[in-house]
Amino acid sequence: MTGERPVRLEATASGRVQGVGFRYHVLRAAATAGLDGWVRNEPDGGVRCVAEGSRAALEALLATIEAGPPGAVVTSVDVRWGDATGGLGPFTIGSRGHPGD
Repeated sequence: MTGERPVRLEATASGRVQGVGFRYHVLRAAATAGLDGWVRNEPDGGVRCVAEGSRAALEALLATIEAGPPGAVVTSVDVRWGDATGGLGPFTIGSRGHPGD
């Protein structure tokens, strides 16, 4: 980043977003952009992402989340912006909320 303060994006996608490669789609975009954070399935059927980096890179990641991979149908994305807190580490896929994880 060129002197820009990092920010935090928290986004949860709803719709047909599990079982379609959504987390890997987000992982590729985030890793390519050099973002820190994670993406995981949620028990309610959504996919949650927390990422930190430049605002421009996070805006691009948000566009990736809103579009989803082929086969996904994103009906809504709950978005929250905030100050970066650090400590997330390189972008990963987390497991938690889905029995198939």
